[in-house]
Parts: sequence; C-alpha cells; structure tokens
Amino acid sequence: MAIEYKHHDAGITLVTINFNAGLLLKDCISSALSSTLVRYVYVIDNASTDNSLSSLEAEISDTRLKVFRNTSNVGFGSANNQALKLIDTEYILLLNPDCIVSKEAIDQLVLAAQADINSGLLGPLILNEDGSEQRGCRRREPKPELLLKTLLSAKRGGINQVGAPLSKEPQTVDAISGACMLVRRDALFDVGLFDEDYFLHFEDLDWCKRFWLKGWKVLFVPASTVVHAQGACSRRSRLSVERHKINGLKRYYKKYYDKEYSSINLNMIYFLVYLRYLILAPVWLWKNRKQ
Repeated sequence: MAIEYKHHDAGITLVTINFNAGLLLKDCISSALSSTLVRYVYVIDNASTDNSLSSLEAEISDTRLKVFRNTSNVGFGSANNQALKLIDTEYILLLNPDCIVSKEAIDQLVLAAQADINSGLLGPLILNEDGSEQRGCRRREPKPELLLKTLLSAKRGGINQVGAPLSKEPQTVDAISGACMLVRRDALFDVGLFDEDYFLHFEDLDWCKRFWLKGWKVLFVPASTVVHAQGACSRRSRLSVERHKINGLKRYYKKYYDKEYSSINLNMIYFLVYLRYLILAPVWLWKNRKQ
C-alpha cells in the first residue's frame, strides 16, 4: 500500500537519545536511514563517555543526521523534549539507540496512523534478539491494585501482555514501550511534552496515560516489528536504573492515584518494590562483575 501524505510538513523525524550505546548507536541510525520516510535524524547525546558518537559520525555521512551534545545527562524525557520542540514533520519516531528498525516496520507504523486519525501514539511488536516478544511493548496501566497483584504473583501476565494472542490488526492498549514510539505531531501539540520530573522510566507510561486522557488512542501495531537489545545501554548501571524506576513509580502514583488510594495501600506497594530491589541488588552486582 502506498503511503500518501496530506500536509506540507510530511514525513518523519527520528529522535534517538544516546548514552554510551557504543556501536549499537551506529547500527540503529543506519537501519532507520533505510527509510525514505525519515526526513531528519536527531541524536541527542547525554554526555556519553564512550565511542558511540565518534563511530556514528565516522561511518555515517547523511545530510539528514544532526547530533546534539549535552554537557550532562539530563534524562530521557528532558532530552527528548529538546528535539520535540524543534520538529515540524507530521510524525516523530522516538527510537532507543539499541534498536534495529526496518523500512517495513516504519511503513507499517505510518500506515496504521493514517488508517486511524484518532491515534496519537503507536508502537511496534518489539522482539528480543532471539526473536521472542519483549516484555513491555503492549501493557496495561500499572494501577495500584494490578501492580500489587503482579508483585504478589509468580505467574506471568498482569501488566505486561507478552504471550497473549497477536492480532493481525492494530490494537488499542493502555501503553506501549518508550523504546519505539511513533507520535502524531498534531497529538503532541494537544498533549504536550514529556514530564521532565521523571528522569528514566515511567515517563513513557505517563505520556501514554496523558494521550488517553486527551482522547487520543494508543495503538499496538503487530505488523511492525523492531529488534531491541534491551538494557544494552544500562547493564553496568543496573542499580541506578532500578532506583530511577522506583522513583518514577512513586511520582506516577502521586500524580494520578494519591487521592484515589489510601497511603496504607500505596506504602505496601512501595515496601514490596523496595524489598524486591534489596533482594535482587546482589544478583545484579554479580552479573556486572562477570561482564
């Protein structure tokens, strides 16, 4: 099916936030540039100290590519907002630097967006490197009662819908993964930028909720597949990443559920989350030493 644009600012701007992604960054950008729908590529670097930028600029010469260097790590949402303020294309593709995206994957996301003008955010079927579905690409909102049930259960399911039957058609979901999001610019103007009080994690869930609250659909598009080397950029800082997750969860609940749920219920959830962190922290440290 041909893709036809109706606006003068047709096309996609790709935004990637880099922090020590190594050679993965070059591979990610190279894969995205295979699509002629990509008009611009903005790489926002959060003060990386590795060779990711030098490798990118040495091996990719493309007028669509522009690199922005931050002097400190300002976080995922804040760095994305830097780029979002500059964009005038009809669509924006937010893509993690440890993802590989094909031309067909981008086409399928845009086709789904064109087929449903009420869609504001669209996400692909994200695959692990072994071809299995990755947790988090189609999610239910982590409401307190659902998260509590998930924390207390050894069974899979609950918030993450991995393993559920896949439809051939796009499906509405509560949330998609921030690893790969196609954003309709008109919807962005309506909903607004990322909440910068999240540093890392939960800003994507917060955004999905705000799109729904504004009347925009969040769609999971299984016909679009993206490979994601999840955690490749954060394996050596796992403890820090997990702390950011906990802080993100607390902000999310304070923002949306502080008045709806008692402090006893919320504190029980926080206790279980911190307990999980304390139990798993030695395991993460041991794995880091082995790498």
